[in-house]
Amino acid sequence: MPTEPFAYEVWLRLGAFGLMLLLMLSWEQLAPKRQAKISKWRRWRANFGLVVVNTLVLRLLIPAGAVGAAAYAQQHQFGLFNSFQLNQALPGLAIVIAVICLDAIIYWQHRLFHRIPLLWRLHRVHHADIDFDVSTGLRFHPLEIIISMLIKIIAVLALGISPLAVIIFEVILNASSMFNHGNVALPRRIEPWVRKLIVTQDMHRIHHSRAQVETDSNFGFNLSIWDRLFGSYTARAEKGPDGLEIGLDEYPSEASSTPLWQLLKIPFTKPKSDL
Repeated sequence: MPTEPFAYEVWLRLGAFGLMLLLMLSWEQLAPKRQAKISKWRRWRANFGLVVVNTLVLRLLIPAGAVGAAAYAQQHQFGLFNSFQLNQALPGLAIVIAVICLDAIIYWQHRLFHRIPLLWRLHRVHHADIDFDVSTGLRFHPLEIIISMLIKIIAVLALGISPLAVIIFEVILNASSMFNHGNVALPRRIEPWVRKLIVTQDMHRIHHSRAQVETDSNFGFNLSIWDRLFGSYTARAEKGPDGLEIGLDEYPSEASSTPLWQLLKIPFTKPKSDL
């Protein structure tokens, strides 16, 4: 029986994904925060269709992924953590530091996708969704997913992060994206305290505002400290949590959210007032 943690990567990630998705769908059904503008079934076919496409693309082009890079770094004692024997001497601490470092890298990656026009063309697939629910947290263009994976691979090799730490981070990243994109809200008395540590739905929903000054804020996916630390934090939308308008002005209609083929071609077409 294989003992390496990456031998079970697919099943660990699939199980965590399925459990978190089920929890969020149930929560959204029981206590939705906002009324949907369009049929969620049409959106879901497109958004979840992207999940299938992205999974196939990654498995075809970069089958080993970041976990494979971590296994390589471990085998060849490559990277910063291995140079200082941190993975061997203090494996628990190494995992915590690795997860925090990767979370910071994803924060800056996110900012770059908003800052660099070519990358924004890819990332606007995510922001063109005119509704906001758990499926939005999975709605990314395949080219963005590939670039993100390459960035993670470079970071994993440079730092010498262990395979187990990468798996833990990937599970957290995927779960947190579904959590903070949920069409739900934490109780008002609890939410301000929770967002001091992690990104909540009310905090991240601001990032999906049609107002650009709000879109260009709250970039964090998991830990909320990065937005406060690097000056990109917006505590409250100008129109409030209930009046906030979701999406992009250049993609205002249902045609910009569905079908799947429309999402795939967004980076290659000029935005119009209506597609």
